[in-house]
Amino acid sequence: MPFIRDTPSPPPSLADPREERRRLHHDADVVIVGGGIAGCATAVSLSNRGRSVILLERSLKEPDRIVGELLQPGGVAALEKLGLSHCLEGIDAVKVRGYDVIYYGTEVEIPYPKEASTVNHTDGVEQVEGKGKSDERPEGRSFHHGRFVQKLRAAALTAPNVTVIETTVTELIKCGHTGQVLGVKSFTRGDQDYFFGSLTIVADGYASKFRKDILPYHPTSRSKFWGLELRDATLPLPLHGHVLLGDGAPSLLYQIGTHETRALIDIPENLPSASIQNGGVKGHLRKVVLPSLPACVQPSFEEAIERGQLRSMPNSWLPSSVNKTPGLMILGDAMNMRHPLTGGGMTVAINDAVLLGELLNPQRIPKLSDTGAVLVAMRRFHWSRKGLTSVVNILAQALYSLFAANDSQLKALQVGCFQYFQCGGQCIDGPVGLLAGIIRQPFVLFYHFFAVALYAMYLHIFSANPLMWPVNTITSLGIFWKACIVIFPYIWSEIR
Repeated sequence: MPFIRDTPSPPPSLADPREERRRLHHDADVVIVGGGIAGCATAVSLSNRGRSVILLERSLKEPDRIVGELLQPGGVAALEKLGLSHCLEGIDAVKVRGYDVIYYGTEVEIPYPKEASTVNHTDGVEQVEGKGKSDERPEGRSFHHGRFVQKLRAAALTAPNVTVIETTVTELIKCGHTGQVLGVKSFTRGDQDYFFGSLTIVADGYASKFRKDILPYHPTSRSKFWGLELRDATLPLPLHGHVLLGDGAPSLLYQIGTHETRALIDIPENLPSASIQNGGVKGHLRKVVLPSLPACVQPSFEEAIERGQLRSMPNSWLPSSVNKTPGLMILGDAMNMRHPLTGGGMTVAINDAVLLGELLNPQRIPKLSDTGAVLVAMRRFHWSRKGLTSVVNILAQALYSLFAANDSQLKALQVGCFQYFQCGGQCIDGPVGLLAGIIRQPFVLFYHFFAVALYAMYLHIFSANPLMWPVNTITSLGIFWKACIVIFPYIWSEIR
């Protein structure tokens, strides 16, 4: 459908009466606030189901961000379900075949698993069916975030039931008696505007201005990712994401184009080596990070530091919650965030769009004005998405705790995790299948996490002098306790 910058003069006639409602009367089944990954994917998903959608975006210029650049195989599969796989074409996207974890210079390759569980959405519930028969390994994609978003917006513009409007949404419109959300107020080129829908979906990103008055939880952040764009970098293992572990917090390297590689450096709050007295962030990158990188990457990394253009994004944690406000739903990073270490955000957002399209199918809910039925669907959405999102959320937060280890027990778990990966086989297929959004069984995550903890205890006990084995057996209990402290708060956040 055409993109509208402001309210047009009424044309003589419009072939589709629902298009007339959207364009002239600013009225639709669904109003979506935010034309990013979650907003565009949801607009297309609902359009595919025959819903009339107005998609509102503050600026349709190409965004420029340093995260949201790696789509896991589970996200690629969700794009295909929406008919949006073409959005990965023509943007210089790079195949991603797995990960290369480098621990103090020692590498372990972790490819995506050959035989992975496939997931179908049946009756709105994720179900795992059998094992894959193909010898081909699934692949992810990495790319410039803005280019991918623009392709998604172009797909929304051409969707048969969607009208895209560039406008700045300022507030929600609520019924004074029931509190039901009826739509939104906005400013379009300086003029006040109004948009109405039976359901309003807010997907305005990590810095959402509507979240605080609706959701019971608020984002927390312990660190930031500082991003550099390397030019013509030589990576140790091409077509793989690289996770670099050492004395401090983890760093990531992954290619986002033919000539561009993204470097993301995690810098915790109040890190002494990044203080002003020590040269700030650039000082930390030069003195601490640069020497720890693989030799083949150091020249391009040093050149990127000299070039400047450092940017940062907070690494936020926001547990999901059930949408309980009549007429309103919050999606994407506005509703649920996890540490971007594992690159799961877009995979979650696109799979959420698939699931929401199924739950709001007109065959299930003929009219979205049936607020009671929609609220039931929102509760079902919250729990049906857990097969994927609980795995992605818990894995991201738990892995970050291990990879940014800052005490002896976490360091022991970090060593155990890396040496567990070195065992190969199911010790890498299971964890990377979870990370990739392919295996959607929380118990598999629980199993591998505590297998790592037990292996870390074993290494702690038997890597020392035999005379110390009795003492180390006792102190190893602290490692197991630390593992419980790391993971159980995140498990609780997913089941409460």
